[in-house]
Amino acid sequence: MSCYCSHAPEGNVNQIFELHILTFFSDEDIVIAQYDFQPASDSDLQFKKGDRLKIIKETGEWWLAKSLITGYEGYIPSTYVARAHTMEVERWLFKDMSRRDTERLLLAPGNKPGAFLVRESETTKGAFSLSVRDSTPEQGDIVKHYKIRALDNGGYYISPSTTFSSLQELVKYYARTADGLCQRLGSPCKTATPQRPWAQDEWEIPRETLKMVKKLGAGQFGEVWMGYYKNSQKVAIKTLKEGTMEPEAFLQEANLMKQLQHERLVKLHAVVTQEPIYIVTEYMANGSLLDFLKTDDGHKLKLPKLIDMAAQIAEGMAFIERKNYIHRDVRAANILVSETLHCKIADFGLARIIESEYTAQEVFLSIHAKSKVSI
Repeated sequence: MSCYCSHAPEGNVNQIFELHILTFFSDEDIVIAQYDFQPASDSDLQFKKGDRLKIIKETGEWWLAKSLITGYEGYIPSTYVARAHTMEVERWLFKDMSRRDTERLLLAPGNKPGAFLVRESETTKGAFSLSVRDSTPEQGDIVKHYKIRALDNGGYYISPSTTFSSLQELVKYYARTADGLCQRLGSPCKTATPQRPWAQDEWEIPRETLKMVKKLGAGQFGEVWMGYYKNSQKVAIKTLKEGTMEPEAFLQEANLMKQLQHERLVKLHAVVTQEPIYIVTEYMANGSLLDFLKTDDGHKLKLPKLIDMAAQIAEGMAFIERKNYIHRDVRAANILVSETLHCKIADFGLARIIESEYTAQEVFLSIHAKSKVSI
């Protein structure tokens, strides 16, 4: 049965409604969709934001689920849902997030003074932190943090004089009045829709599954395009000119590159190994750091943000070093920037293959030339 249908078949409406009622107050296996999801294959389950689903099996990034709206089953990305009847459904709750990443997120484009989030405390178990974006003439845009302490009876407070039975009540109160905070709470911190997890078995893919949409750039060895995989998932596609490298050498290196997974490295999704070789990676909306810094938005960046970008790049390079790997071509053109101004390192490993291939060709040409002279 195809999972693309978004409505229950006629005649089954009552059954689906009964199913919905019976499971509404069910166990922790019930989740609520936080984003719309369009399937890329018949095994995926389509759903819309707000739909309720029952989890049948949790396996890695893809979970098997059943829609309580349509009754259909299929696989869903775990990052697109939150467990019902838990704090996970609150848009302002970010559980596992460091203080530094919190500041990066709140100061990203799209958020204004008053934007906020609540996260688990890094130092005190059972406590939380409220982080709020503020703006002052002296400091400009900054983020201020307030510790939310837990009461013995299960309540919470920032100031001992004002306590609340839940985090939801605390947020509602400070949305009405600042009462000592730098700002009255405005909108929850905005984030981009999570990138769709890539299926583990989709590594060497057919060229026909890719659709080129917009050319982003070109270089000595090929071009970079924005495109779609299976007409649904936005990706970046790097095309390499024929003869740039041997397919066997490329695939061997690509398999090593795929093992390097880190939040500061661009994710390598898949490859087309028949020439011309294609490399499929996650799409980064703001392109290369070199080009972004030349734009109006890039010119507006203050020194603290530029230092933070450098720190992000250093995090990625430190990871590569820990893995005993060498990039060989670190430069602004190979650093990509997301829409939230997060930096990721790209093209690690490619320089080694291309360098080896061209070194071999140069040696051959040199020997060939000397042979002609000696003859």
